[in-house]
Amino acid sequence: MRQLMEHFFPQSQMQVLSMFVARLLVAAILGAAIGLERETKHKPAGLRTNMFICFGAAMYTILSDILAAEHIGDHTRIAAQIIPGIGFIGAGSIMRSGMTVSGLTTAATMFVVASIGMAVGGGLFIPAIFATLLILLSLELLGRFEQRFNLKPALMRYEVLGPAADTIITDVNRLLEADHIVMENVEISTAEGLYRVRFGLTGSRSESMSLADKLKTLASVKKVNFVGTRGQDRE
Repeated sequence: MRQLMEHFFPQSQMQVLSMFVARLLVAAILGAAIGLERETKHKPAGLRTNMFICFGAAMYTILSDILAAEHIGDHTRIAAQIIPGIGFIGAGSIMRSGMTVSGLTTAATMFVVASIGMAVGGGLFIPAIFATLLILLSLELLGRFEQRFNLKPALMRYEVLGPAADTIITDVNRLLEADHIVMENVEISTAEGLYRVRFGLTGSRSESMSLADKLKTLASVKKVNFVGTRGQDRE
């Protein structure tokens, strides 16, 4: 049995296999660490996505080196295709709704996670671990900093009631033109014998109350309700 194992798995190949497995495990762990943070923030690319991206980038980097050595080719040919491949995946996570663009941070995170996988696949464990820690700190601390100082844009939802929907929309647009803001996702319905116009505006949370006060000054508006905000992943 031992001779059979040595025939199919020579000592030289076992060393390569152990290196192969060790790098893939490290890549999976680092990708999962970043993915777990994204998962807790309910982002589109979560635990499995980031783990697979990091794992795949490491595996392609290793294969690029091994296959080139066996068949006398370019060591970077396969690995070089990782970057446009991740760019294609990242583009799928970016969405635009009116003037609002979401998913940029998610796409950027996947791009960096792929680079970590490539570093692990190339045997650069320390830079890969350092980059992972730096990304986790940046996502957590910078997120808190943005929330503390109301820097992160959000889609603020308003509900305006008045006797004529067309007049409300005209007056609101005229008010917003000075700040170069555009109404998004406009919905019109009736309530309490009045027209109810719901719309969104992209801006910081600190601007919500001041804008609500401005809306109340319009002659065509009888009542203004601030529905809430929805954070946007725009960085």
